[in-house]
Amino acid sequence: MFNFFKSDKSDRPSDVKGIRYELLQFIKQELQKAEGGEGGNIRGLNLYINAPAADKSLYEAAVHTEEPEVFKDEVQRIADDYAVNLPQNWQLDVIFDEELPAEVVPAKTVDAAFFIKTGSNFIKQSASAYIRVLGGEAEQKAYHIQSGKDKINIGRDKKAQADDGFFRTNHIAFPSDAADEANKYVSRQHAHIEWSDEAGKFYIYADEGGIPPRNKIKIRSEKSEDVIKLSSTHIGHQLLEGDQIILGQSAVLEFSYQPAGNE
Repeated sequence: MFNFFKSDKSDRPSDVKGIRYELLQFIKQELQKAEGGEGGNIRGLNLYINAPAADKSLYEAAVHTEEPEVFKDEVQRIADDYAVNLPQNWQLDVIFDEELPAEVVPAKTVDAAFFIKTGSNFIKQSASAYIRVLGGEAEQKAYHIQSGKDKINIGRDKKAQADDGFFRTNHIAFPSDAADEANKYVSRQHAHIEWSDEAGKFYIYADEGGIPPRNKIKIRSEKSEDVIKLSSTHIGHQLLEGDQIILGQSAVLEFSYQPAGNE
């Protein structure tokens, strides 16, 4: 754990409003360094919170963990005030962790640190996640996936022949000879999941069999009733906690960073 310089405890805020004010002042100070249009190179902002357990609830309230867009909008207003032209799809990740990467800039008045991500400057992260089969019959009921360079292919049958004649391995496979009707509507090369080092997230992409007019892919977030349909093999969808992925008609996968009790 990195021991960054902290100011005297008496100077530090002890309520939600004071912590939020200091966090925003800290972010403003860092964003000013990108003043004058350089914000267009920014892909995202990482705010690390390393508060002691007794103060964690105060920091969660300060950054609106229940409604993260509220805090993001406040940061956007700061960027607008200082002519930092953040791209339309910029991301704000608030990370609660006692361990701080060496690359971050520490705050002096709050238990936080900040990092600005660009296409060439990002903190390499790692993660593991779980794919659970809710509908259809796959070879396993759950799959443990990890960050890295390898794609996790999803499709019908373990070995599937693609349109170019070559065979590919489906790591999450729905056997053709299963009794479940849902398997029939999973394409042999339906989709794949990739880890993005730059974003520090897992993404799902449609493959040739998973875009119209073939068997489709639909995704619904746990936090929204909106359904996202993948229509291109080149544009992925960032997977969020609790996302449900429908392959074809009724084969359903659930994405989670949390292990179940028996995993």
